[in-house]
Amino acid sequence: MVQIYNNTDEINTKAADLFVESAQKAIAAKGKFTAVLTGGSSPAGIYKLLASDAYKNKIDWSKVYIFWGDERWVPLNDDLSNAKMSYSTLLSHVPIPQENIFEMYKDGVTPEDYAAEYEKSIRTILGEEGKFDLILLGMGDDGHTASLFPGEAVLEEQTKWVDAYYLAPQKMYRITLTAPLINKAEKIVVVAFGEKKVHALKEVTTGEYNPTLYPMQLIKPVSGELLFLVDKVAAGTN
Repeated sequence: MVQIYNNTDEINTKAADLFVESAQKAIAAKGKFTAVLTGGSSPAGIYKLLASDAYKNKIDWSKVYIFWGDERWVPLNDDLSNAKMSYSTLLSHVPIPQENIFEMYKDGVTPEDYAAEYEKSIRTILGEEGKFDLILLGMGDDGHTASLFPGEAVLEEQTKWVDAYYLAPQKMYRITLTAPLINKAEKIVVVAFGEKKVHALKEVTTGEYNPTLYPMQLIKPVSGELLFLVDKVAAGTN
């Protein structure tokens, strides 16, 4: 389902509202809320809004568990770190216990070994069902999401919940949730805006099925909801 907004402020407000709504619903039903954050520049406005006085007090942060959809294999203090951005805009400004935050990086281990360790953490919090309450995703200009990049072997993964691999074009390791795990979620919210997203958004939502070229097409919830929050420019209606 694609929802079109006038600008990024409206997108950020809708995404923040959905986050709060999902958190309140999950905490009321089962005593905890499990969420997956996305990186890049797109969600910064959402996170700042959630950290604002107007939003942060609507959530019992002691019952929130935070994971990430993917990460560049860099230290947490590196400017390329998704976690660093998330802390600076949101997590350092809300009363969430540190033990409820699961960063996708660890010193002294290989990316592959930590992918297996990260999957164990997910199973500990979510159980064998592996169903997150809410997953936030971005979409690259090339149609990738998380670290599911065009043409990479990770697109074929069916059993692992978390995988790590060397992304040659970027000359770095990436760690990512896999499509089968993402698709278990109760709600998946994809944020995309700007002129550079026009082509990918059109192909992903209305083009023929070719996930090797447009990996976002792999995101098809088993029983949950998939929602695209886009602006008029990305939707080509501006």
